[in-house]
Amino acid sequence: MSRIVLGVSGGVAAYKAALLLRALTEAGHDVRVVPTPSALHFVGAATFEALSGHPVTTDVWSDVDEVAHVRIGQEADLVVIAPATADLLARAAAGRADDLLTATLLTAHCPVVFVPAMHTEMWLHPATQDNVATLRRRGSVVLPPAVGRLTGPDSGPGRLPEPADIAALATVVLGSGAAALAHDLTGRRVVISAGGTREPLDPVRYLGNRSSGKQGWALARVAAARGAEVVLVAANVELPAPFGVGVVPVGTAEELRSAMHAQAADADVVVMSAAVADFRPASVAGAKMKKDSAGEPDSVPLVRNADVLAELVAKRAPGQLVVGFAAETGDADADVLTHARAKLARKGCDLLVVNDVSGDLVFGQSDNAVVVLAADGESTEIPRGPKDTVAAGIWTVVASRLSPVQA
Repeated sequence: MSRIVLGVSGGVAAYKAALLLRALTEAGHDVRVVPTPSALHFVGAATFEALSGHPVTTDVWSDVDEVAHVRIGQEADLVVIAPATADLLARAAAGRADDLLTATLLTAHCPVVFVPAMHTEMWLHPATQDNVATLRRRGSVVLPPAVGRLTGPDSGPGRLPEPADIAALATVVLGSGAAALAHDLTGRRVVISAGGTREPLDPVRYLGNRSSGKQGWALARVAAARGAEVVLVAANVELPAPFGVGVVPVGTAEELRSAMHAQAADADVVVMSAAVADFRPASVAGAKMKKDSAGEPDSVPLVRNADVLAELVAKRAPGQLVVGFAAETGDADADVLTHARAKLARKGCDLLVVNDVSGDLVFGQSDNAVVVLAADGESTEIPRGPKDTVAAGIWTVVASRLSPVQA
């Protein structure tokens, strides 16, 4: 059980902290909420106490005998501040300790994650950007805010990401440290395909596969957290869009092919994590094919779909990195990695992320384990863990191979 401090500062988005608290406690963590005094104008202490099972206070004068303003930070495995207002970021950057939360930040030896939420003008103000840069330079994680509806009619960057996204990224930091969300993809444009294509047989039926899209979603969420501009080409995935990510929905392999070619032209990194059907029916029936009828087929002729990954490799721009995925199983001829190395050579991509899909260990699961093979022969094993943690490991490999951003 990990000990997490959930800091809550005084903004309208504080109501989402209750949902984040529930997500963290349901994941098995021991969470103590430390709000600022202004946060309690939005969500009462009783709510946080009931959901966490811990008393809630905002000042350093409670539990003086336990020296709470020092002990809470010292004992934490992770501190998450959500929402982090412009005022809280400024006080943290300045090293203030004028309430229990900022005092806790000064005594914490663990990773610290700030999740900003404020109006767009406040987020973009040079003072706030300087404070964010200061906190990142000191080793803290400062997530980019989501873009969307703010208080009143305003809309823009400054919205608090959804609690599920924050919880997933907190798990990454808890397991791998703050470096897992290093802001090393700033200035990069990333295009990711995810999910599984469906090839229609008739208006009701289709040929498909078992891909849930969860690993692609994790790749998009972590890339956005690490500063990238992310476009997600999503094939039949029923998941909420990750914060800060543009989603292009597609259905068939041909639709995915068109979308990827359109989006990949000016990308720094192209990731083909979608499971694309190798074949499609040669023709699609205009009405449902019924059993025991004249329209019942004896067989379904198939035609081969285009190899989207190979096409993207052939058309890649100078300096562009292309990452493929391989869902493999061993057989009588070779093991998983032997098959994967042959595929890497055949496709010509820069990196190939290899999933061993035998034994139902990948499709639809929350955890994964992969091996990243490089065209130059390097191999990186990423051990089993939550798919967001695996995504962070993949992006670390990718980031190490990118050329410096041109000023």
